Amino acid sequence: MSQGVLGGKVAVVTGGSRGIGRASALAFAEAGADVAICHLGDAENAATLVQAVAARGRRAFAQEVEVASPAATRAFAAAAEAALGPCDILLNNAGINIRGPFESFTEESYDRVIDVHLKGMFFMAQAVYGGMVARGFGRIINIASQLALKGGPNAAPYCAAKAGIIGFTRALAFEAAPRGVLVNAIAPGPIDTDLNRDQVEWRQRITATLPMGRLGKVEEIAATALLLAGPGGDYYCGATLSPNGGDVMY
Repeated sequence: MSQGVLGGKVAVVTGGSRGIGRASALAFAEAGADVAICHLGDAENAATLVQAVAARGRRAFAQEVEVASPAATRAFAAAAEAALGPCDILLNNAGINIRGPFESFTEESYDRVIDVHLKGMFFMAQAVYGGMVARGFGRIINIASQLALKGGPNAAPYCAAKAGIIGFTRALAFEAAPRGVLVNAIAPGPIDTDLNRDQVEWRQRITATLPMGRLGKVEEIAATALLLAGPGGDYYCGATLSPNGGDVMY
């Protein structure tokens, strides 16, 4: 079974049990890819995602992983390959945000945000990169944020980590493209997710500032991931695409 623009491909999505990761995993499956996801403490949603991928006629694999641990990401990459085959597409999506004023951050809270984002993405990419290079094909897509471009209050480590992701994306793209591996980033704007549904004041305030007058949908970010993963993304290299409803214009 290989129909679809991603037919015959294997996609790996970190943080794939909910939100942008889940929507992207489903978009990849609908486009013909088999999908492996990891999650942290979200087994129920991971199980329903596996079922949803199977309902689309594709194979799925899910595992709980602490992405801040390089050993854990290497083990996950190996387990996913054993289950589905070599990784063709990596969506580095797993993330965390600890909010607070600058002076409130401890070394522990700072390290947690940086390790999940930068360390996690770096070594997850490294875990699949060698195989991609050996086969002469790969797509690595890193989820950044529009806050990497504009900054924001009470999120200094998060903004720093997301900006670092864009820098990492560009650096790896230089090395990877001549070897058949394209590396790009997505910097989503404010998105309607389960995690912010109860933040009524924040949602109202942000929505009022957006030219489009609404938050984004996870499916709209997934569409960007699908673009970069498929043949429509063949000339993107080191780019940062930012579907953000006009929150940042550049």
